[in-house]
Amino acid sequence: MLEVELPYPPSINHYWRRVGLKTLISREGRRFRERVVRILADLRLEKLSGSLAVDVEVYPPDNRRRDIDNTQKALLDALQHGGAYGDDSQIVRLNAEKHPPVPGGKTIVRIRCM
Repeated sequence: MLEVELPYPPSINHYWRRVGLKTLISREGRRFRERVVRILADLRLEKLSGSLAVDVEVYPPDNRRRDIDNTQKALLDALQHGGAYGDDSQIVRLNAEKHPPVPGGKTIVRIRCM
C-alpha cells in the first residue's frame, strides 16, 4: 500500500490550455505534476501493478466552491507520471472525499492492490 501527502491539484478547468489547434497541459498543471514527481521520487517507489483501489482525501486551500471531481484527472495523471503505477487504467475503484480547507491545501492519497 502507498500513502502519500501531495499538494492540492489544479482543477480540470485550469489543467488544459488550447494553443492554436493543440491542447496542452497548462503551466499550473505542469508545476503540479513536477511537484508530485519529485515527492514520489524521494519515496523511491516500485510501480504498483495489477488492479488498484485509490482513496483520495482533498483539503482545499480556501472556502471557494469547488467540485471534487475536477481534481481527479490532474492527480491521477501526475501519480502515473511519477511512477506510482504504470497506467491509470489500472484503477478499478476510486473513492474521493472533500474535507474542510487547510492553508495551502493538500491531498492525501492511498493506493492499494486489489
